[in-house]
Amino acid sequence: MRRYSVFALAREALRGHTGWGRAWGAAAPRAAYDAVIVGAGGHGLATAYYLGRNHGIRNVAVLEKGWLGGGNTGRNTTIIRSNYLQDASAAIYEKARSLYETLSQELNFNVMFSPRGVMMLAQTEHEVKGYRRTAMANALQGVATEFIGPDRVKALVPIIRIDGPRYPVLGALWQPRGGTARHDAVAWGYARACAAMGMDIVENCAVTGIRVENGAVAGVETTRGPIATRRLGLVVAGHSSVLAAMAGFRLPIESLCLQALVSEPVKPCMDVVVMANTVHGYMSQSDKGEMVIGGGTDGFNNYSQRGSWHHIEETLRALCETFPVLSRLKMLRQWGGIVDMTGDRSPIISRAPVGGVFVNCGWGTGGFKAIPGSGWAMAELMARGEPGPLAAEFDMFRFREGRFIDESVAAGVAH
Repeated sequence: MRRYSVFALAREALRGHTGWGRAWGAAAPRAAYDAVIVGAGGHGLATAYYLGRNHGIRNVAVLEKGWLGGGNTGRNTTIIRSNYLQDASAAIYEKARSLYETLSQELNFNVMFSPRGVMMLAQTEHEVKGYRRTAMANALQGVATEFIGPDRVKALVPIIRIDGPRYPVLGALWQPRGGTARHDAVAWGYARACAAMGMDIVENCAVTGIRVENGAVAGVETTRGPIATRRLGLVVAGHSSVLAAMAGFRLPIESLCLQALVSEPVKPCMDVVVMANTVHGYMSQSDKGEMVIGGGTDGFNNYSQRGSWHHIEETLRALCETFPVLSRLKMLRQWGGIVDMTGDRSPIISRAPVGGVFVNCGWGTGGFKAIPGSGWAMAELMARGEPGPLAAEFDMFRFREGRFIDESVAAGVAH
């Protein structure tokens, strides 16, 4: 892999940029691999990367039915935070946030991590109590957060309306080292690093079946031919239940559409991320000046990747109450992603009932922020066959045993 640097950029500028090679090749699948990962989004590529980096397993194929990063990785609002209530959640998200800090240097690819700070507004007395409790839990977990009052909120976000009309801002849970990153760049950086280790990234290769022999995986059937493997990772977000059915087991998840949109670009007016869970909207401003806006999931199970007018209207109505300056902006584009929800709104990183099959799913609406930590934990699970400390509590069997990791109440909303 050719290293990117200011000297390489200057050299290529003199050559008319004719010497750059492909970041990753268009690989054709081979007959067998030590490990196969289904899903070339952020989580799948991070799993492959840490399999090679941390565990020396490099005979790996990453299969993607479409194009790399074309699922939820390219369809999210890029928020990164780790201020969760439960210890297991805070641990894996803080691991991810800390890895994001140096990810550009490690991958030699600018993922545009921006630790601008994430603020979760408290607009009811119930939220004030809840976020104060979370701030105390974060202090015990080693996660740097604090509860701030409305005056500090206004100082950090001058465009916000503090006094109502329906829900005044009573304070906020503030994580200064939270922020955003460039979603495509995260996938591209991991893909480039995986290719440099000799891994095959196979796009336009849909899995159509999973071969099971004597209770263990033997390989997969794909639209580009059969592939043998004894170690299979399913990292396909909202389609996890479809792949699980091919292997003969069920997952405790449901798939829903999550919508988002961006406004036309405007001059810089907000340099932090704001989440308003009572009115159910969240917003940040991109480097291009667009206001990146998201809301809640659809109220019914579906596999749609389109936006709908009624959900956008609901989200924007709520945000315009808190940010009146938004009212005259025009929408530039909208989209939807397929998210996978568990009953306790916490992920699954687990061995499956089929030997050699491992599942990473259930991230709901908070998947992007977890990519490095998720890949780290999933790689450890696939390499050793047993979960490490990050993944130990997230196995799929916790639901039948009553070991819930309840973040639905702690977060106010599953982000």
